[in-house]
Amino acid sequence: MHFTRPRELVIAGLVGLVAAYLLFRFAYGDLPRLPRPVGVTLFVLAVIEVALAFVMRSRVRSGRLVNSVSAARTVALAKASSLLGAIMLGAWAGIAGALIPRASELAAASSDLRSVAIGAVCAAVLIAAALWLEHCCRTPEDDESDPDHHPTG
Repeated sequence: MHFTRPRELVIAGLVGLVAAYLLFRFAYGDLPRLPRPVGVTLFVLAVIEVALAFVMRSRVRSGRLVNSVSAARTVALAKASSLLGAIMLGAWAGIAGALIPRASELAAASSDLRSVAIGAVCAAVLIAAALWLEHCCRTPEDDESDPDHHPTG
C-alpha cells in the first residue's frame, strides 16, 4: 500500500464532478431537495480522523511500538476517507455547476446551493483531515525516503 497521491484525488474528484453534474443537469426536477446539513457526516468523520491523527502522531513521535496491522488499517481508513472526500468535493462542484445557471429562475436551486456550499466545505475538511492522518502514520524513516514508501509497520 502506498500513501495517497494527488492524481488519485484529482481523478476521484473528476469522477464525482461529472456524475453529479449529469445527474443534476438532466434529472434535477425529479430529485428531492437537498437538506441543509447534507454534508455534515463528512465533517464528523473528519473530526474522528483528526483525533486519531493526534493519537498516531504521539505514538510515532515517542517511538512507542505501533502495531503494524493497526497502522495499516489507519492508513487504509485515511486513504478511503481522502478518496471519499475528493469524490464528494467533485460532486458538490458538479452540482454547483448544474444549479448556478438555474438559481435565478428556480428558488429550489438557489436554496440547494447553500447546502452544496456546506457539503463542499465539509468534504474539503475531510480530505485535509485524512491526508493529515496519513501523514501522522509516517515514521521518520518514511519522511527521509521516497514519498511512495510504505506506511508504519
